[in-house]
Amino acid sequence: MSRVLIVYGTTDGHTRLIAEAIGDTLRLSGVDADVILAGSADPSPARYAGVIVAASIHAGGYQQTVQHWVRAHARQLDALPTAFISACLSIVNPSPKVLADLDVIVSRFVKTTGWRPARIKHVAGALLYTRYNFFKRWLMKRIAASHGGATDTTKDYDYTDWPDLKKFAEEFRRHIRAAA
Repeated sequence: MSRVLIVYGTTDGHTRLIAEAIGDTLRLSGVDADVILAGSADPSPARYAGVIVAASIHAGGYQQTVQHWVRAHARQLDALPTAFISACLSIVNPSPKVLADLDVIVSRFVKTTGWRPARIKHVAGALLYTRYNFFKRWLMKRIAASHGGATDTTKDYDYTDWPDLKKFAEEFRRHIRAAA
């Protein structure tokens, strides 16, 4: 049986759901998957047939715990089938400017960590108004309003395309099996 490591970073909890969904899909297809929060452990990529790293964009960058883990294991990651999941609300309306901005953020991550993921996938995240403090709720509402997004702060909004994420996990499984 193949083993896949999924290391993730999250700010409000949604990227954890994304990482767990990928892990669940892999397990259902016969792949052993370990889903680990960056900074909570230091798993060695060498013990796995493939690695997926998931992180969300906040204030133009990814979680520091993810960056530290990736930087520490960049050489091992480059020797394996890998993927990077970048969770971001901006991808909901992917204009050329949004895509260019995301490319800059990912490029900065790659340069900072020294890792060259074999595949990069942008995934829409969520507006979790009910979990935000007053200031963050106000800020996120302003940002959402400026982009024509949802502004009812009594609800949360999940923009993740879960069937597409499942398809990605199944493609990754086929990729690691072909590489074995």
